[in-house]
Amino acid sequence: MSHALVHILNNDCPHCLEGKVFNEKNIFLNIGFPKMNQYCPHCQFKFEKEPGYFFGAMYVNYGLTVAQGIATYLIAHQFFTETFDLRIIGIITAVIVLMASFNIRLSRLLWIYMFKNYSI
Repeated sequence: MSHALVHILNNDCPHCLEGKVFNEKNIFLNIGFPKMNQYCPHCQFKFEKEPGYFFGAMYVNYGLTVAQGIATYLIAHQFFTETFDLRIIGIITAVIVLMASFNIRLSRLLWIYMFKNYSI
């Protein structure tokens, strides 16, 4: 399991673990919509199995965003005297917007790895 997480964060192909899923080498510090390879540059594994394959990744992205929003609230409310200060909404919004590009990449990688054929 820990090896799978390392490969997911390294943007590795789920089939050969050498090629990259996204054109960018680093999935953490990129802004904009991700540019995904259609096939693995190393083993020619096709990432999108069928049209609409990544619609399910939207649910993973939603879960990641909600978890980040809750974690941001739990951290940010420690710095305010009131239980819910309206300034926390701005902080949560900023974190969600800044993490959106990373969340798209991570959710697609998680989706690919969830449906990887592990019997090989």
